[in-house]
Amino acid sequence: MNDRTTTASAEPGDDVTVAGWAHEIRDLGGIAFLIVRDKTGKIQVKFEKDAMDDELVETGTEVARESVVSVTGAVEEEERAPTGVEIVPDSVEVIAPADPELPLDPSGKVDAELPTRLDNRTLDLRREEAKAIFEIRAEVLRSAREAFRELGSTEITTPKIVATGTEGGTELFPITYFGQEAFMNQSPQLFKQLMVGSGLERVFEIGPIFRAEEHNTPRHLNEATSIDFESAFIDHEEAMDACEQVVRAAYEGVAANCADQLDTLGYDDFEVPDEAFPRLTYEEAIERINATGELDTQLVWGDDLPTEGEKALGTDVGGHYFVTDWPSEIKPFYIKDYDDETELSTGFDLMAPNMELVSGGQREHRYDQLVEGFEAQGLDPEAFDYYTKMFRYGMPPHAGWAIGGERLVMTMLDLPNIREAVLFPRDRQRLSP
Repeated sequence: MNDRTTTASAEPGDDVTVAGWAHEIRDLGGIAFLIVRDKTGKIQVKFEKDAMDDELVETGTEVARESVVSVTGAVEEEERAPTGVEIVPDSVEVIAPADPELPLDPSGKVDAELPTRLDNRTLDLRREEAKAIFEIRAEVLRSAREAFRELGSTEITTPKIVATGTEGGTELFPITYFGQEAFMNQSPQLFKQLMVGSGLERVFEIGPIFRAEEHNTPRHLNEATSIDFESAFIDHEEAMDACEQVVRAAYEGVAANCADQLDTLGYDDFEVPDEAFPRLTYEEAIERINATGELDTQLVWGDDLPTEGEKALGTDVGGHYFVTDWPSEIKPFYIKDYDDETELSTGFDLMAPNMELVSGGQREHRYDQLVEGFEAQGLDPEAFDYYTKMFRYGMPPHAGWAIGGERLVMTMLDLPNIREAVLFPRDRQRLSP
């Protein structure tokens, strides 16, 4: 429809054709209004019944809500209209009629439970609030990409069907690949490390990852979006600097470019983190968690941080913070240990503020130590030969991290469920749509 005018750009004195969805019909007796909605907003179409053709009035006022319509007519100023203008129609065409009985109300006047909304995601995203979340998500990814480019990174795309899992274990999704066993990739970790050993040196990727999580919680998914960074010739401290830069850029992008969406969602005081993220050692973190008294049992060295502990520490810190210097035994094989304290790893997590958002660290770039790390975690180095052999050909020191894309949006907007930030979530119960 090359002659289509968006509702937001219709100006008094224009003759326009607008196309969108029949959002609402208001019949006041001698006069009726059809509200047409498109991506840019809504516009009022006025029908003066006695002064207009009966068929035109009938078409425009008896159309089922959410039908796709096209309206041609003159735009007039009307201060009482929701947007200050209205269309006096010459013609109304119902392009695609909708069933009168809808599974949910896109106007938002009648609430629907999350499962119903996810079952009918197309209708759900006709709601302003749902649409706003995904417009913000798009800005988060755009801003992240821009920040990566400012860091001198090259965007890459790595395989999602692999012969071996990144970290092994029970979180692998096996598939049949031309008669062979293969897996859906848990992470681009190994491939992005190989790329820092190439001529690219510094890379990033934004793409799907797959984990057979047994957890069925408001913050776990089986298919998620990972925002990955890896760079040669940096250590874990510099990797944290880059991580902070990308996260802050995402907030800045949303603040600068999503004012309408934030207003729709009711965020009057959206804040961009303006101070450096504190860096707490693992030992400091468990001490501070224990000091809150929120846990029934005191944490000891080697414990992972439980959800309740993360929440307690997040409340105590009051914002984003890193946890550094994790015990070597609870970090993956590819995380480098400190040379002088091998029981400590260079691994770090970024919390935001009561949920893990980022996992990263400096990587082990020395071949012999890398192979030892595989064996220490019960993995067969030969199964990863495509990866390990490249470390025999000059692999530079390197570091990186991965952000959970949905978690970034979830924590940024304080969403109650991570599925709010996914178009079509995949979890233990949901495989369709």
